[in-house]
Amino acid sequence: MEFNDYFKIGYVLKPHGLKGEVTVSLDEVDPADLAGIGTVFLEKNNRLEPYFVESLSGTGSKAFLKVEDIDTPESAQGISKRSIYLPKAARPKSARGQFYDDEVIDFEVTDAQLGAIGKVVGVMKAGANRLLVLDYQGKEVLIPVNSPFIKSINKSKRQISVDLPEGFLDI
Repeated sequence: MEFNDYFKIGYVLKPHGLKGEVTVSLDEVDPADLAGIGTVFLEKNNRLEPYFVESLSGTGSKAFLKVEDIDTPESAQGISKRSIYLPKAARPKSARGQFYDDEVIDFEVTDAQLGAIGKVVGVMKAGANRLLVLDYQGKEVLIPVNSPFIKSINKSKRQISVDLPEGFLDI
């Protein structure tokens, strides 16, 4: 299975309870958005292994996952500390004005005063905040993903409009 066809939704933290359930930390998705998902893929040795979902519950970024054939705390320990993936085709739609990190790579960033300033080369997390990593004149610039900086995101045009304070790019 090619990683390019999948996106990371989180990470298995540790066993939970006595029946093989695990605690997971979710990135960018809410457990409610994953209702009815039949299969998740766990990374092991740079490969993705499919697991059939019996249940997934929780709120926010914390959830409890139960998969088939994992029925004891010991077997749950065997899938702990592994990244969780879904096929990109199964990705829940992001809300208007929001995005998944990998969706905005190569988007053109346009500043209200300066015009086109560069392309997004990545997205970083800094605590609870996300930062766009922008290639600006060969330098890496970090732009917080929140107002007042981000004005709009146009996925069809692959464009992000920003309004940066004067001198922001000179730092």
